Amino acid sequence: MKKEKCCDHTNEVERVKKNIVCDETLYDVAELFKAFADTTRIKIISVLKDDELCVGAISELINVSQSAVSHQLRALRNAKIVKSRREGKQIYYLLDDEHIKKIYDMGLEHIVKG
Repeated sequence: MKKEKCCDHTNEVERVKKNIVCDETLYDVAELFKAFADTTRIKIISVLKDDELCVGAISELINVSQSAVSHQLRALRNAKIVKSRREGKQIYYLLDDEHIKKIYDMGLEHIVKG
């Protein structure tokens, strides 16, 4: 059986090679998107999009137990998606930065506007 000759893609390969991101960074990007891959975490992100809230308020808004919200907030904190600040005995959570809001908004727009 005769092997087909492949096209010459040397130029394209060389051009793309210059912009390839290292595996460690790609792993971190995959981990970021994994954190978005849970409905409860997305609900938390959606309510924190424009406000900082305590666990009790988040729990009430998304209709999930405070324990479950705390568990998911821990995962979101570890992924650097949310951050917290303490005010007396109360801890308030907010999105880590504008990038998180943009990622959420772009995903929502992609689904809603198709």
